[in-house]
Amino acid sequence: MAEITAKLVNELRSKTGQPMMECKKALTESGGDLEKAIDYFRKKGIKSSIAERATSEGRVIGIAAEDGKSAALVEINCNTDFTAKSEPFIAVGRAAAAALLKDHSAKVGEIPAIKEQLTAVAQQTGENVHIGRTAVFANPAGKVGMYLYTVTGKIGVIASVGGSPSEELLRDIGMHITAKIPAALALTREELPADVVAKEKEIAIGQALESGKPPQIAEKIAEGKMRTFYEERVLLDQEFIQPDKFKGSITALLKKNNCTLEKFARLEVGHA
Repeated sequence: MAEITAKLVNELRSKTGQPMMECKKALTESGGDLEKAIDYFRKKGIKSSIAERATSEGRVIGIAAEDGKSAALVEINCNTDFTAKSEPFIAVGRAAAAALLKDHSAKVGEIPAIKEQLTAVAQQTGENVHIGRTAVFANPAGKVGMYLYTVTGKIGVIASVGGSPSEELLRDIGMHITAKIPAALALTREELPADVVAKEKEIAIGQALESGKPPQIAEKIAEGKMRTFYEERVLLDQEFIQPDKFKGSITALLKKNNCTLEKFARLEVGHA
């Protein structure tokens, strides 16, 4: 029989969410075989693995450095919104975001202390609790803004901005990305996938030809439709979401403030 170590017990706990003593008993019954221990729980009517349960709920937690030069986002997932709103769940997200802000290369879901907290919440709730996507930026020469959509707690944005952006500008950019980015595919036109652009242009030309327009005119019509496509799909080409505050594109808003948007990340629970 394989030795039943604390590591093996903890691994079974993380996979099943069952109490330590129950995991030790299952491993003893199964001769120290992890897969057989999981089957042991299945035979008792317990889900074989917490990880098998859908994790469509969760929160996006963010932490920004006091100097405004860096910020980190962490998505933490679970099964129900009830658990997502709980303090222990939020606390794990905060700890993970803090760890990522401290070490930008960290795989926070694998940090022992974080894993222990995740397991504890999973055991308390009986849910699949795990770290999802993460994002972290640093900009020593500019600033990194962070925007968290507090209405749901499910959307977080960080944006690296060159120049000397005000807190208001950083907030405006974050708010715009929160609301509009589901339609955007890239920061700039050059970053759009070439096949997506080619297909869109082909469709636009085809529609014009179908309406009886000659090829030269169809090309011109397609160019106009492509401008509209870029305005929808390219962040810097999008019109700022609050025209009463500033009427123009994101590019124009940044130019007015002598700033540049270098990169951004948007995490939303339940959306890629």
